[in-house]
Amino acid sequence: MTTPYCTLTKTLYFVTLTVVDWIDIFTRPIYNHIVVDSLKYCQENKSLNIYAWVLMSNHIHLLVALDKELPYEEERLELSNVIRDFKKFTNKKIIDCIQNNPEESRKEWMMNRFWFAGNNDRKIKNYRFWQEGYYPEDIVSYNFLQQKINYIHQNPVTREIVSTPEHFKYSSAIDYAGGKGLLDVIIVQ
Repeated sequence: MTTPYCTLTKTLYFVTLTVVDWIDIFTRPIYNHIVVDSLKYCQENKSLNIYAWVLMSNHIHLLVALDKELPYEEERLELSNVIRDFKKFTNKKIIDCIQNNPEESRKEWMMNRFWFAGNNDRKIKNYRFWQEGYYPEDIVSYNFLQQKINYIHQNPVTREIVSTPEHFKYSSAIDYAGGKGLLDVIIVQ
């Protein structure tokens, strides 16, 4: 087994969270800001370090670590708890926002999809916004780390949303280009 790549004694993880049915909800800033504010909260209150991130129309990629020195298995469990809390909070907040947004033309259709996804799950009260799980990938080498950072930042370019990564607002690419993005990011050299 390969030891995960560490920086400052922290194991880095590549994480992807996907919206149910790949619904393109993050096309409206009101929902994007819920995610960004929730990530800020996790940074400030749950020891989450973000090294790279991008919020696409229906998913988010994160390169993260915890700001704690824990044995590897405990660290994975702790990260699992942070992601669970993030998903639970944003699930409720975004669903509430959709329901109370008079300008949301897709409301009925989306709420039906989220209800259907959560209907048969005992852990979900009414609606499931995020697909189940998050499957963290351990960063096992510096090359793999650079590949994931490039993949994260190139996502909006590949989707032809912007021509250069640093022009995408909901990403850490601007931080890597020397600017300041929406979240505090630890730059990997």
